Amino acid sequence: MVRGGLLVAGTTSDAGKSVLTAGICRWLARRGVRVAPFKAQNMSLNSYVTAQGAEIGRAQATQAQAAYLEPTADMNPILLKPGTDRRSQVVLMGNPVADVDAMEYGALKDLLRATALEALERLRGRYDVVVCEGAGSPAEINLRRGDIANMGLARAANLPVVVVGDIDRGGVFAAFYGTVGLLDADDQSHISGFVVNKFRGARELLEPGLDMLRRLTGREVYGVLPWLDGLWLDVEDSLALDSRKVAVGAPYGRQTLRVAVVRLPRISNFTDADALAAEPGVVVRFVTDPVELDDADLVVLPGSRATVSDLAWLRERGLAAAITERAGPVLGICGGFQMLGREIVDEVESGAGKVEGLGRLPVRVEFAKEKRLGRPEGTAYGQPVRAYEIHHGLASIDGGEPFLDGCRAGNVWGTTWHGALENDGFRRAFLSDVAARAGRDFAPAPGTDFAALREERLDALGDLVERHLDTDALLRLIEHGPPDVPVLPPGAPPLS
Repeated sequence: MVRGGLLVAGTTSDAGKSVLTAGICRWLARRGVRVAPFKAQNMSLNSYVTAQGAEIGRAQATQAQAAYLEPTADMNPILLKPGTDRRSQVVLMGNPVADVDAMEYGALKDLLRATALEALERLRGRYDVVVCEGAGSPAEINLRRGDIANMGLARAANLPVVVVGDIDRGGVFAAFYGTVGLLDADDQSHISGFVVNKFRGARELLEPGLDMLRRLTGREVYGVLPWLDGLWLDVEDSLALDSRKVAVGAPYGRQTLRVAVVRLPRISNFTDADALAAEPGVVVRFVTDPVELDDADLVVLPGSRATVSDLAWLRERGLAAAITERAGPVLGICGGFQMLGREIVDEVESGAGKVEGLGRLPVRVEFAKEKRLGRPEGTAYGQPVRAYEIHHGLASIDGGEPFLDGCRAGNVWGTTWHGALENDGFRRAFLSDVAARAGRDFAPAPGTDFAALREERLDALGDLVERHLDTDALLRLIEHGPPDVPVLPPGAPPLS
């Protein structure tokens, strides 16, 4: 039986670390290996609530699914949720413990490092293989001294490291060599090889570069993953929305349904829109301009890590007026629901006190110090709904009609529940209602199964690993650890 570990690092954010980690987990799990994912420290506004009520990164929940596991806090012991450019909420083992700026974060370093290593050891004790995902790039030398997610983790746990690079962005060979060359000798000794991601074109044109990379670095190229459309999966960073293109299937009815999701500056859990995009004939766009709401059949105000600040941004952009005056359907989820109310009282997140909302729902929201985390269940449109909730804002509802834990008033719906649209029966009923109110000849396809679609994508990632990587070499790397590799110049000075 295979035993060991691996760290998947990247030349950049969104290079493919999350999907490669998920693919390796699915490939190993299909071989009968007991495998678990791990990310020591994750900075993301897309999160998930485990069955035990712990908040972790959404990507790690998906990687757990790839391994056929229920996600746990050990798989992502540290989650950072940015509220501004300088401050983040620190979620430790699934619960918020502090709100700090970049300098204050350093005071927590020893505690966070110990917590991450303890979580990893627990996983290694329960599973044969732990596939770790790095964060950003290991060559962020300004952050190396306090690193616990990349080379700091690799050295502490003696993990081999595979670096993945996105060739579609260009410069991947320089990025591979430069990533290694900026590290000190001890860090370099853990960099075992490379994986090229998102390749389009003739493989024979790439081979000379791969051969030269092997000679220059003395390291293996474990394979080249081809570009495949439609593999977006619970991404961590809203920057990924810039490159995400979702194919729209032919509508089941005569017309498409057009959905505009407002791309808030601190948008969170925008993966709520994934289930909408999976419906044939539903066109989902992320928008920042009020003009882009004009032809939308449904406007979605998604979650936000900075509700009051993002509400001010809506007003500055003219989006607030467009939403207030809009006659057509609007759905608010979590922070978006709070914005649609009459008043927000926030002494916790922003400290702004009383703030006027958009006034579309009969709701008053007051922020509590304790974050509410849960996996609620309910019904709507006569359909069962299972979801998860992550919020400080508590809503007092004075009117409207019940809708999940929130309400509906006219063509406006609001709820704090994330993931509700992943429930197929509820989603179809909701979209049918939206289409009727918007005057669109649209009918949801009766056979769309979002859970099955996610499984198909995870299987596709496992297939990519199995077909396009040197899996025998990967297994040896996982079992035997970092091989002997040369030090590349210039190399950073050793950490003191």
